[in-house]
Amino acid sequence: EVQLQASGGGLVQAGGSLRLSCAASGFTFDDYAIGWFRQAPGKEREGVSCINISHGSTIYADSVKGRFTISSDNAKNTVYLQMNSLKPEDTAVYFCAAAALAPGQTLSVYGCHVPSEYDYWGQGTQVTVSS
Repeated sequence: EVQLQASGGGLVQAGGSLRLSCAASGFTFDDYAIGWFRQAPGKEREGVSCINISHGSTIYADSVKGRFTISSDNAKNTVYLQMNSLKPEDTAVYFCAAAALAPGQTLSVYGCHVPSEYDYWGQGTQVTVSS
């Protein structure tokens, strides 16, 4: 059974930091890209960042570049999203998702941020940034 378990959300003041984790199981981790999305109330789901696990390449939305860092621990089948310099507009439910890749394939800058490119989704974790 495929599972993606997101955790690490919470309440933080503006300028603070949080680290989200996405623990994956039930599939071959190296054959996937893992993405982080977020959804604020009344807004569409927005792509934040993704990492092509075997390739190691990373992609970020312009809104988080320079503040967020995505990384993976392949031994633990876990992807992290380190979020620094948080802003109130980062408040949302954050989801992780997994996209199956063909051998040699990587998610493009476009594909990274498109929910329909992903095959599996975890439950969300709430991030609230107070001003």
